[in-house]
Amino acid sequence: MFADIEFNPRLMLGLEKLKITEPTDVQTEVLPLAMAGKDMQVCAETGSGKTLAYLLPMMQKMLQQDAPNSATRALILVPTRELAKQVFKTCKVFTELTRLEVGSLTGGEEFKYQASILRKNPEIIVATPGRLVDHLKRDTAELGDLEFLVLDEADRMLDMGFAEDMNMIVGRCKTERQTFMLSATLRHEGVGRIAKAMLNDPEEITTSSIQDRHSYIIQQRILADDNAHKDRLVTWLLSNEKFDKAIIFVNKRDEVERLFEFLRRHRDDLASLHGEMTQDERNYVMQSLRQGKRNVLVATDVAARGLDVEGMDLVINYDLARKGDEYVHRIGRTGRAGRAGLAVSLIAPNEWNLKAGIERYLQQNMEEREIKELKGKYRGPKNLKASGKAGGKKKLKPADRKLAAKKAKKGPSAKKKAGPRPSRPKTDAKPSNLMDTEGFAPIKRKK
Repeated sequence: MFADIEFNPRLMLGLEKLKITEPTDVQTEVLPLAMAGKDMQVCAETGSGKTLAYLLPMMQKMLQQDAPNSATRALILVPTRELAKQVFKTCKVFTELTRLEVGSLTGGEEFKYQASILRKNPEIIVATPGRLVDHLKRDTAELGDLEFLVLDEADRMLDMGFAEDMNMIVGRCKTERQTFMLSATLRHEGVGRIAKAMLNDPEEITTSSIQDRHSYIIQQRILADDNAHKDRLVTWLLSNEKFDKAIIFVNKRDEVERLFEFLRRHRDDLASLHGEMTQDERNYVMQSLRQGKRNVLVATDVAARGLDVEGMDLVINYDLARKGDEYVHRIGRTGRAGRAGLAVSLIAPNEWNLKAGIERYLQQNMEEREIKELKGKYRGPKNLKASGKAGGKKKLKPADRKLAAKKAKKGPSAKKKAGPRPSRPKTDAKPSNLMDTEGFAPIKRKK
């Protein structure tokens, strides 16, 4: 029994191999509804066990009812190669113990090899949208018999511009199916539209909102003057913090390469990861991390989702995430499975308002931290708004802006031209030699 459900003994053996004895909160809530055939819209924090929440009921149903003449029966759609590999690895634990087969379709791998996998007709396919669309266009993939559709990290797929691909894929799927939509964040503006179009009267499960503080992650922020200052702060943190493995997030590929080369002067256990790397290069990086050959990873947000490396207990945001959702996924690389983790964000002057926006979105503040040896000049904004953002000059009303623009156009007001001096009014009365008409004594002339 698992979550009060009697699963196939082979699936229970797979759970035993994974050393899982008790269901997580999300599994406890999702599994009974999923076994009842309900469509599911699930929001749960990273590392909460969402993958098994949909894998177990799908595989249980496929084992209960054979479909020897059908094409692919279950499709798991994910945004990145890293997440696809992670899900595929979990699937293999169970398929190796059963008669089910699983295949993987991601970019960076040989197309002909993937087509040969599809010809073997695996029951489960784990795929990224772009590569699956390529196979659909070449008629090497068939989704007409699909019984289960999983949209894992649906918000991320929308962010990456896969909405059109997702629509095409769903259009090729069997109409009568069970659909799961899952993510750590489901507040993307397009998620509601996708859910309405692709799910049938779904059950909504939220085990913990993004506003809920992860009890195992300490979130800190350190003020930094500029990138040169951040370089010194990162070096200090890597030298003084106790950690098994660490990941440093930056926003641009060029910055990954620059920071990687800078840190190599101080240590040799580094690896880097970004979207322009080949699949073989990515695989090598991930393998070296898991084997402990490398302990520090410098990466873009390509590693924010789907990266599950045991012992990742330090996250450094060299560049602050551009959105609250991405910040959640970044720090979610640590503090997994009940282990403690530390997330440190380096905040430059141009990132203060972004930090305030993330804190407001999450309804929680990062702890202030200062490294005495590397104390910078930037102390934060002098004036703060109620939102926590930096206060600036008071904005003028539209009418006042127009008046100020007119004055600026005219330039400084010109002085009046000097005219003829006005003459004193004539009077018939002659002033006394002792007093003038105003009552003052006359000025004495010099002799």
